[in-house]
Amino acid sequence: MRLLLLLCAAPTSVVLFAQPLVTRTATARHELHERFAVPAGTTRSFVDPGSFAHYLRHLPLKPAGTPVLLHNGRPKSRQDVHAAVVDISTGSKDLQQCADAIMRLRAEYLFTKGCEEEITFSLTNGFCVPWTRWRDGERVRVSGNTCSWYGSAAMDGSHAQLLRYLEFVSTYAGTLSLSKELEDAGTHAIQAGDVFIRGGSPGHAVIVLDVAEDTNGNRWFLLGQGYMPAQDIHVLTNPESSDTGAWYPFAADAKLETPEWTFAWS
Repeated sequence: MRLLLLLCAAPTSVVLFAQPLVTRTATARHELHERFAVPAGTTRSFVDPGSFAHYLRHLPLKPAGTPVLLHNGRPKSRQDVHAAVVDISTGSKDLQQCADAIMRLRAEYLFTKGCEEEITFSLTNGFCVPWTRWRDGERVRVSGNTCSWYGSAAMDGSHAQLLRYLEFVSTYAGTLSLSKELEDAGTHAIQAGDVFIRGGSPGHAVIVLDVAEDTNGNRWFLLGQGYMPAQDIHVLTNPESSDTGAWYPFAADAKLETPEWTFAWS
């Protein structure tokens, strides 16, 4: 089945990235909105400055032609599914896969925005793990299917500690838990930050990174994903169209065919 889900965020006036960016030049095209021109006859949808959609539209990209690497540094077996690689770390463990990549982007956005109290994810067993408790030195003891908090560490609100928190979450969360946390987007027009997800094992999830529309209200969107094994987050190609590049047309009467997963609109 296919669910289109919405991740909401209040606007703010500042958008930063919580990790060093690669060196920029005046002519380099290293942000998502710069790399991907919109389909003919469309313009990018309006987004509030400081919103999650704005953050995704300005994601830093590695240079064109960069291969997708796995968590162990080896190239992914398929190099034909991505149109760009997002300039964000993967980690050295096989943890940051599809749902984890979405949680990573969401957490990075909230962290840089200063809304740390909103960084919270549930594990597959339903146990809620807020970043603020982890930041304040608490840790989670896992025994079978039971979890409990205990005090263990000094307070640490650094970005490095956020990554350790996300590593823990990724160990015990996935598409099944994430699908239960998101809100159904219903009939709302598709927008950046929406998620296509099928919770389960196997399951998969991809996130809408940007949206363009024409004067008739038709919309096209870019998709990003992580995958198995853990690998660089990347912008997907559209295997069904050579006319719009990586852009996907919103067409609720057909299947959403991505290079490595098919979502049924029904």
